[in-house]
Amino acid sequence: MRALLLSLALMVSVAPAFAQVATDASPITFTSPTEEKRFHALITELRCVMCQNQSLAESNAQIAVDLRREVLQLMRQGKSDEEVKDFLVARYGEFVLYRPQVESKTWLLWFGPAVVLLAGGLIVAGAVRRRSRPTTTTADERNEEQEW
Repeated sequence: MRALLLSLALMVSVAPAFAQVATDASPITFTSPTEEKRFHALITELRCVMCQNQSLAESNAQIAVDLRREVLQLMRQGKSDEEVKDFLVARYGEFVLYRPQVESKTWLLWFGPAVVLLAGGLIVAGAVRRRSRPTTTTADERNEEQEW
């Protein structure tokens, strides 16, 4: 009898976990193919805030599932793509965008790689130029080089 009550209590305590998984795993249904196309285009431009290098479309993290549902809800409220992005940026910061805005605080992000590449090219060009320059030696230096 005691074992039966214990197993019953265990089943009752585990049931909410299974119910939550079932509701979260339900697929998103779209009202039209246009809505589906817009949704997929939008979630590929947004980054999962937990995974960091995956878009919302690629991530299976619970927060990505929640954000996909939130994006769809905002779309259905009549928000434009920019308004949806602005909402997520206000909530999570510019990190959520794969292509952040070009602003004074993001110049290093946008132009830093080009500056580093240009500086590296100048350093290599200077080194090649120095090595290819003929060296002039004086008569005394030539005499020192001879062993006799």
